Amino acid sequence: MAEASRWHRGGTSIHNLHYRKEVQITTTLQELLLYFIFLINLCILTFGMVNPHMYYLNKVMSSLFLDTYIPDDERTNFKSIRSITDFWKFMEGPLLDGLYWDSWYNNQKLYDLKNSSRIYYENILLGVPRVRQLKVRNNTCKIYSSFQSLMSECYDKYTSENEDLSDFGLRLDSEWKYSTSNTNSPWHWGFVGVYGNGGYIFTLSKSKSETKNKFIDLRLNSWITRGTRVIFIDFSLYNANVNLFCIIRLVAEFPATGGILTSWQLYSVKLLRYVSYYDYFIASCEITFCIFLFVFTTQELKKMKEFKTDYFKSIWNWLELLLLLLCFMAVSFYTYCNMQIFLLLGQLLKSTEKYPDFYFLAYWHIYYNNIIAITIFFAWIKIFKFISFNKTMSQLSSTLSRCMKDIVGFAIMFFIIFFAYAQLGFLVFGSQVDDFSTFQNSIFAQFRIVLGDFNFAGIQQANRILGPIYFITFIFFVFFVLLNMFLAIINDTYSEVKADYSIGRRPDFELGKMLKKSYQNALEKLKLRKSQKNEDKNIGDLAEQPRRENFDENEIQRAEQMKKWKERLEKKYYSTETQDDYQPVTQQEFRELFLYTVELEKELHYINSKLNGVMRKLSALQY
Repeated sequence: MAEASRWHRGGTSIHNLHYRKEVQITTTLQELLLYFIFLINLCILTFGMVNPHMYYLNKVMSSLFLDTYIPDDERTNFKSIRSITDFWKFMEGPLLDGLYWDSWYNNQKLYDLKNSSRIYYENILLGVPRVRQLKVRNNTCKIYSSFQSLMSECYDKYTSENEDLSDFGLRLDSEWKYSTSNTNSPWHWGFVGVYGNGGYIFTLSKSKSETKNKFIDLRLNSWITRGTRVIFIDFSLYNANVNLFCIIRLVAEFPATGGILTSWQLYSVKLLRYVSYYDYFIASCEITFCIFLFVFTTQELKKMKEFKTDYFKSIWNWLELLLLLLCFMAVSFYTYCNMQIFLLLGQLLKSTEKYPDFYFLAYWHIYYNNIIAITIFFAWIKIFKFISFNKTMSQLSSTLSRCMKDIVGFAIMFFIIFFAYAQLGFLVFGSQVDDFSTFQNSIFAQFRIVLGDFNFAGIQQANRILGPIYFITFIFFVFFVLLNMFLAIINDTYSEVKADYSIGRRPDFELGKMLKKSYQNALEKLKLRKSQKNEDKNIGDLAEQPRRENFDENEIQRAEQMKKWKERLEKKYYSTETQDDYQPVTQQEFRELFLYTVELEKELHYINSKLNGVMRKLSALQY
């Protein structure tokens, strides 16, 4: 028995298994501690890039340029512009008043007009603003033969093939002549088109009166034509108090259907990264991030070399690769942004009479922030790799892995019905309801319906018969039937997994117990706590020591464990107080009974082998 208890099947020593387990626990704790330091460093780095002043700066500028109403019209601001007349009123009113702040509130002159304007007295206007227009050529669309006699002009939607490159109007200044772009700014993605660089451009003056006369001259000479498809208003600000650049783009699109659609972009970014002592602390975190990236990359390369193709069978290894890829992309974007800032910032600020294109720098800086945001998201998700040693998290991962095939089959059925309803909604309500105006909007509108956010009145008004039928059947089949089927799959699988764990299936080790055991071992080494072995030894009766001399230590421990189980079970199930009452067995009690039965079986097998040995010896003595 003693010999058998020292070895498992396959001849593996219990001591070796215990040593491997200790090594695994130590390695996991080291990885957790290292990753925890990396995560703290990454959080400091990411939160150091943003601050509440960015939101406040955007809010102030949005209130000034987007929410300010046109004089003598308290219903129209930039957001609500719907005609060319309203657009010119905005240009000559709120835009000019917002850009030019050359005097204090008591009309006292603040500074020489040669200097730049200071919006709200705190934000310096860098260079001068720029207005840019893109047009399309006449006769770029096809007209049905029956209507050709009624239409002498036809302007299609904006594309690079339809763009008008010829001079028009007065043909005197740059705003009447097409100019190619000399910047690296990306194309703009608007509501009804994707717009390139270049176009008919003019820059504003530093004088408010000169700029207003320019606007009046353009309006009287019809600078905006039927071929106009978009107008951009670009300018940049810098607030030295909070070390932030605010790059503003106001966009007015003129779709082929007529009217005006307005949009805007306000980017508050920190282009000058190292100014204060806190900025240099963030720089040290960036260096630490690169060191961690090198260490993690080396570790993953070693794992790939060791496990080869088996490395890619683990979902956590795929998450590691994704996280490393995002980290390298973040470093690449950071390096590119800082190189461009170093090369272009001095040139952009050299001349105060020209438009400085900070939109290019802000655009890539925002992309860098987005990559960092996605990186920190997956970095937090990776914590589940370590928490999975916990019983609850192990049950969750086992549930998801076990029901994955059922979920995939359910998802196919779900999305067939879901996309069928999305197409139905787009075709029936798309021309009248904004939520169904495109197929993509129709898909997201149905997800909102599932969450309880819907516009039933708009659907009913669009079609009084098909509207209610669509809504009721969608709620019934998707919300009541399919979603409940999904929950039933998860719930049923979770019950099976929980039942398996209740009869002994557990993780190899749990993180909480690991930390507790490490803490207890540390106290014992510091002599702040007695050793558990010494405590167990002192508890035993000294009178029983002579009786234990001829027994193995493992046999003694197993006998004590059996005795404790027997006393507890007898007290629980065979006492006179609870004999006549029905007591339901819990999962924990069932597990204890199961383990108790297993141990009894082992003991009976051991006793049977001993008895057989005794009988063989007796038989030998008889002969």
